[in-house]
Amino acid sequence: MSFLSTLVKPLAYVSLPVFALHTLSKSSPIARYYVRLALYLSTLGVCSAWGVVCAVGMSLVGRKLDVFFVVARTFYMIASRALDIRLVVEGEEHLATKPAVLIGNHQSMLDILYLGRIFPRRAAIIAKKELQWSPLLGQFMTLSGVVWIDRGNNAKAVRSLSAAGETMKAQRMALWLFPEGTRSMREHHDLLPFKKGAFHIAVQAGVPIVPVVCENYWRLYRKNVFESGTLKVRVLPPIPTEGLTVADIPDLAARVHDAMVAALREISGPVSSPEVPPESKPSLIPSDKPDEAPRDTLSAQASSALPVEPEPAQPSESVQQIPSRSESRASTQASEDNNSSPATSRRSGSDNGTETEEDDGMVLVGRPK
Repeated sequence: MSFLSTLVKPLAYVSLPVFALHTLSKSSPIARYYVRLALYLSTLGVCSAWGVVCAVGMSLVGRKLDVFFVVARTFYMIASRALDIRLVVEGEEHLATKPAVLIGNHQSMLDILYLGRIFPRRAAIIAKKELQWSPLLGQFMTLSGVVWIDRGNNAKAVRSLSAAGETMKAQRMALWLFPEGTRSMREHHDLLPFKKGAFHIAVQAGVPIVPVVCENYWRLYRKNVFESGTLKVRVLPPIPTEGLTVADIPDLAARVHDAMVAALREISGPVSSPEVPPESKPSLIPSDKPDEAPRDTLSAQASSALPVEPEPAQPSESVQQIPSRSESRASTQASEDNNSSPATSRRSGSDNGTETEEDDGMVLVGRPK
């Protein structure tokens, strides 16, 4: 009898909260949103702690560059089942390309789920140096081989990017960046202009660029909406950079941008509202409408605990010292409002902070809008 009591009591303690949350999530879409958001963020917290353990252990056995792979797969295994969101990946074989610069479209913090599914072995990320001193997170990232960038010091940042390219070639590894530089979650299928950091690294190191596109998941996740479903991810063939120079970077960025936009529109579902035609590019000026829905407090408070989340850089000297500001927008300048003032154009990106043209496309994963 005592054995059964020992076995049943823990199950009862666990099952009752689970049943209560399940019942609450079915009561209304808003309740479901917050329950699923809490599950998602809790899983992130657990996997961040697990990442520290993995980083210490795997560093001791010389497998530091596989830490992100192990933690990413662990997160996907737990979160995908808890949220009932599955990912179907096309072209996964291209992720084996090494050395390479991997780039992906960036919609919201839910991107961590698709990173968990596709993040390859022997790969690392680029992050701002301020995160190095975050409790647990900083130690995990340092032990996992992250490339730190000091964006407050232009000379150091340029040296860090150059060193990252050399390290990538020497160790035959991959680096992951989000070239949009900020979140771009919206209903229509498009991407923000690409910043040049990823392309400078690839061209200077002479390694290919591997674009990764996750379909637009507006139908599943946005403010006050968090549903189950299946998402498509397409990995495009590697784009070589051998023989290219700095002068070729604007054209390279434009070609990659166009290829990713085309893939995004192919794998994403139809847009329900016809206000923004798929062929047109939206203005990059964020909406400041007074009737815009406020951001939820829970995700705002929890956003600092995400495993990969540098805040947008404050206006400062750029990490990119060669290209001009006009070059960095060459691929999409024709779609912007010709009457926008310089002061207004610096506000491109999300409403979570000021984004400068010099941002280097580091990994940015933030809260929902």
